[in-house]
Parts: sequence; structure tokens; C-alpha cells
Amino acid sequence: MTQAISEPDWKLFRHLHAVALDRFCYRVLAEVNRITADSSLTHHARYLEVVKLVDRRDRECAELFDDLRRSTALLQLARIRSLDLVTDEEFAQFSPETRGVVESILEIRSD
Repeated sequence: MTQAISEPDWKLFRHLHAVALDRFCYRVLAEVNRITADSSLTHHARYLEVVKLVDRRDRECAELFDDLRRSTALLQLARIRSLDLVTDEEFAQFSPETRGVVESILEIRSD
């Protein structure tokens, strides 16, 4: 069952998709900085931790942001929303219908 996103919401989503991607990358880089600043680990251990982190986050990034399609936009928006990559103010710009669908998806996934 796929529900289509309205044209105005699709345009907004495409814009916020790029904003959310930038926020995601900022968080990953902050995690990398925490690892590289951890002087309790050797340089090699830090390097290995960074490699593991980047590998995990790269897969997560691909799941969240690759293959931007209108047919999957509501699911992508729900996942992005669940990670707080879209602010309440940004989310409020979507139509009540889109917000309702996304909130329903999040409710189902939290059960």
C-alpha cells in the first residue's frame, strides 16, 4: 500500500530532504570528531573506529536519502522525522494529511 504525497508536499520534501541530509552528515562528522579526539585510544584504534562508524553511517545514509521518489517520500519523511533531522517548524509546513500519515507510520513503528 503506497500513498502518494501531494505536489506541494513533494516540493517541500525535496527541499527538506537536502536539509536533512546535511544535518545527518553534520552528526556523523561530530561522531568522527569525538572518536578522533579520544586520547584513551591509540591512533590505530581510533582509525578502526572511524572506519566502522563511517561504514555504518554510510549504509544508514543510503537507506535514508538515496533513491528519492515520490512513491516512497512518506516513508522516507517518517524515517527522517524519527531521527529528528526535520524540525517541528519544518514538519508543520506539510499538509495535515501528510503529517497525519507520517505520525501514523511513526506510531506503528514505535509499537
